[in-house]
Amino acid sequence: MSHSPLPPSVAFEEAENKGSNPSITPTIGDIIATRLSRRDLVKGFAAVTVAAEIVWPDALAAAPSSEPATPGTSFNFTELAVQPASETHHVAEGYDADILIRWGDAVLADAPPFAPGKPDAAAQMKQFGYNNDFIGYIPLEGRSDHGLLVVNHEYTNGELMLPGLAPRSDKDNTFAGITREIVDAEMMAHGGSVIEIKRENGKWSAVPNSKFARRITADTEIRISGPAAGHVRMKTSADPTGTRVRGMINNCAGGITPWGTWLTCEENFNGYFWSKSAVEPITDEARALRRYGAPAEWYAWGRFHDRFDVLKEPNEPNRFGWVVEIDPMDPTSTPKKRTALGRFKHEGAGNIINSDGRFVVYQGDDERFDYVYRFVTDGKVDQENRAANKDLLDTGLLSVARFHADGTGEWLPLVHGQPNKDGQVWLSEANGFKDQGDVLIRARLAADILGATRMDRPEDTDVNPKTGKVYVMLTNNAKRKAAETDAANPRAENLFGHIIEITPADGDHTAPTFTWEILIKCGSPAVAEVGAAFNPATSENGWFGMPDNCTVDADGRLWVATDGNSPKKTGRADGIWAVETEGPGRGTARCFFQVPIGAEMCGPCFTPDLETFFVAVQHPGETEDDGALSTFETPNTRWPDFKDGMPPRPSVVAITRKGGGKIAS
Repeated sequence: MSHSPLPPSVAFEEAENKGSNPSITPTIGDIIATRLSRRDLVKGFAAVTVAAEIVWPDALAAAPSSEPATPGTSFNFTELAVQPASETHHVAEGYDADILIRWGDAVLADAPPFAPGKPDAAAQMKQFGYNNDFIGYIPLEGRSDHGLLVVNHEYTNGELMLPGLAPRSDKDNTFAGITREIVDAEMMAHGGSVIEIKRENGKWSAVPNSKFARRITADTEIRISGPAAGHVRMKTSADPTGTRVRGMINNCAGGITPWGTWLTCEENFNGYFWSKSAVEPITDEARALRRYGAPAEWYAWGRFHDRFDVLKEPNEPNRFGWVVEIDPMDPTSTPKKRTALGRFKHEGAGNIINSDGRFVVYQGDDERFDYVYRFVTDGKVDQENRAANKDLLDTGLLSVARFHADGTGEWLPLVHGQPNKDGQVWLSEANGFKDQGDVLIRARLAADILGATRMDRPEDTDVNPKTGKVYVMLTNNAKRKAAETDAANPRAENLFGHIIEITPADGDHTAPTFTWEILIKCGSPAVAEVGAAFNPATSENGWFGMPDNCTVDADGRLWVATDGNSPKKTGRADGIWAVETEGPGRGTARCFFQVPIGAEMCGPCFTPDLETFFVAVQHPGETEDDGALSTFETPNTRWPDFKDGMPPRPSVVAITRKGGGKIAS
């Protein structure tokens, strides 16, 4: 297998872009016309017709720029003028953006000082990990100025962590320069961190020697729970019971439960597995692995750890790609992989307590032509007794979405042996599913058979606590052909993505049906062929591409983080945009924050009082292929921090309003 000469973040992006879904599910309608917010096109945009929508981008000149929001809108801040490239982050006027914690900073009390350029697994397992993604805030005693911050560490960029290192090459498959020492340090830089933080005199800091402090890594013991626990496909030589696994990897977005646990989602797990066999047997298991893109060989872990070599441990990949639940309040607790939520490339876990008390989680499978899922617990949330919810996520119904052209949709249950509404049983042994464990371990294949709608890379999800509407980020799909477009994915070669809004039937998140709208189609409205669609009130600074993470704050306002904007692609860096979802301003976006050049924006998260906005900055210093900073074959030596021997460091940033007060209010 050849290896891409690309940084890991680009390799992950390319794999997600490539897609591994061979199903040829019929498109959900012959129409290609876009259904952009049909209700508000009539009510808020003066009954814009489909014909007018087609020419709308040409007419959408940049609105006068950066004034505070007018009365009646949700966001009140002076819009940030977008930056094409900068060596630092930028935030809207009137706000401070302070680095709270960085890769290599101490998490555990006995962590040694950060020593750049010296891979040390023993040190790294006590320090803040690499490439922070999802952030969650859990109040202590209900306080917004004192709580626990839980942070995912998605993956590592060896070429940025260790100057001079080029871990992959097209010319050979030897991972030149990668040693056991480096691999073990990489494994300790994955996973997650729990840190106690406190705000004093307006500024946040980590509480040293906290009893809550914890690192979870790619080697931490984790329990496998739910219907797939103990399944034959989960058993390995190291774990013949199929109930224990070491570590979590590529944890992307996530969620916080109402009972205060952390849901962290394993995404591109396929990249950590390899097989050096020249000829692989075409087995049932091999076909299933290919549907998940495994083994992809993005890391050299399989050279030093047999469990990452699928020829030696063919079931080990089945033990990754799950939602992991962790109790941050108890650093001695064992994390649990909740298999009832299905196995795929999880991005997020937006959630809500339904009106009947059951807990509902919305999930995206982050690869082109993959799906949107929903999980509903059998049991109800006990809001008075936290301990009663400890295994709530082990039983429930996993479904996958089918979007219809008329703006309705349905949830297709992934249940072994259950007939569909036409009386047909698709998830059966005849179709390769012996039991419910099979269905969950091979959730992608089950969704293929049911005919779910193939989406443009479903990423993060969140639920508006005020309206009950669900927002799904669809980041892009350059591989979609014109003949493959449908109402929910209306653009061929969709380079910039879109955002879908789902409304559950009668406000019931457990209902089998829903309605849906496209909130915005991303990209530059000034370029007609892009087909972007924002509210005309959006300024030149307000449009963006590639929506990735999102959060809906306690006031019901949508904030979107992007991944993939750059001087070359969009003329702007990634960042945070505030997006109106209601009223005449619906579909208007405004820029609030931007990352340094080469970085990705992740992890938007608020404190309950909305006075602090935490964001995550991934892989600062990474380059585009035009060599703006460096190339993969010519490792980065020009990043300014290197002058002091310090590499660029992924960081968590705390944004607060100068003088105090709620963000954007």
